[in-house]
Amino acid sequence: MAGVATDLHDLLQSAVDNGEAPGVVALVARGDDVEFATAGTTELGGSTPMARDTLFRIASLTKPITAALAMLLIEEGRVGHDDPIARWLPELAHPMVVRTPDAPLDDLVPAARPITVADLLTSRAGWGFPDEFSWPAVGALFEQGSQAYGLQPKRVPAPDEWVKNLSEVPLVYQPGEHWLYNTCSDLLGVLLARAAETPLPELMAERIFAPLGMTDTGFGARPDQLDRFTPYYRPTEDGLKLADPVRGEWDGAPAFPSGAGGLVGTIDDYLVFARTLLAGASDRSGGSGLLSPQSVREMVTDHLTTEQRAASRRFLEGQGWGIGGAVDVAAIDPWNVVGRYGWTGGTGQTAHVIPATGTVAILLSTTAMPDPAPVPLHKAFWTYTARG
Repeated sequence: MAGVATDLHDLLQSAVDNGEAPGVVALVARGDDVEFATAGTTELGGSTPMARDTLFRIASLTKPITAALAMLLIEEGRVGHDDPIARWLPELAHPMVVRTPDAPLDDLVPAARPITVADLLTSRAGWGFPDEFSWPAVGALFEQGSQAYGLQPKRVPAPDEWVKNLSEVPLVYQPGEHWLYNTCSDLLGVLLARAAETPLPELMAERIFAPLGMTDTGFGARPDQLDRFTPYYRPTEDGLKLADPVRGEWDGAPAFPSGAGGLVGTIDDYLVFARTLLAGASDRSGGSGLLSPQSVREMVTDHLTTEQRAASRRFLEGQGWGIGGAVDVAAIDPWNVVGRYGWTGGTGQTAHVIPATGTVAILLSTTAMPDPAPVPLHKAFWTYTARG
């Protein structure tokens, strides 16, 4: 998709016509002005058109919601930035670290200090995915079966077993040293549930979804939602292939409610959530209605060093990391707007708030990303939304 599209529907229809996705919904909201468009169908070869209430796996768009929940509990004093996570996750009180990132799993040293809540908030605890996936400690993270990263939530162990399994996997880096993707958001979800003595699905419903009126968002599609739920697909050399049907890994409650990527929802539900972040980030309405402006600004502010950003270019290009999402720090590409906050989901989703222009931009599709690199549809959408 060359150039900047002048019409949102045409942008989406082009992606459907060229086979990138069977169907897409998207919106760009600037204040009360909301441009909404759909293209294609809910299933490959199907006849049901995409609609405003179509339900999607939002995957890693879950991360900012988990981050917002964390900030709520921090505001209430139930969790503190400097608290060691072992207060709630005693299984992780004595982590070991591989001597060098590429070292074998038996070449270990103790962690130099306890892992803190702040390390989880900024994805610098030491567990997670670096740019290099071939290191033994990263392989162990996959092999021990604790990751929801594979988008198979019914096959992930329940939270207590998940934490026990993780305790047997060494850190790739010392706490606080490097940004690593994904695992910290899952850990944060488990910690918040234990701190509140409430399972994560109930906690999110009580503290986030109910107050904001996000009636379609939760961990897995409910029976009454299945007629609006989509399958999702993976791109292959032979075209799009079904990765998960409507009745598959995401219908019903998962064994492990993933704070990194476990939610399903609609575009309007996510718009409500994103607007709370935009209000708090810009302080245009005196706060977000959910979080204090100080908490939102902490979420949308980059917390990484120059070196940490440079070491994570596979995931962060022209970006740093706030809490639960990336933050644009340089206008490297046409879509970068300094201060833009948000993230993408492995099932084909992307959502950002742009405080500088008062914009919320959300796109939900049914085609998975093959790797962390942005896909053409996302690049085109981001460029379209960056124009202000």
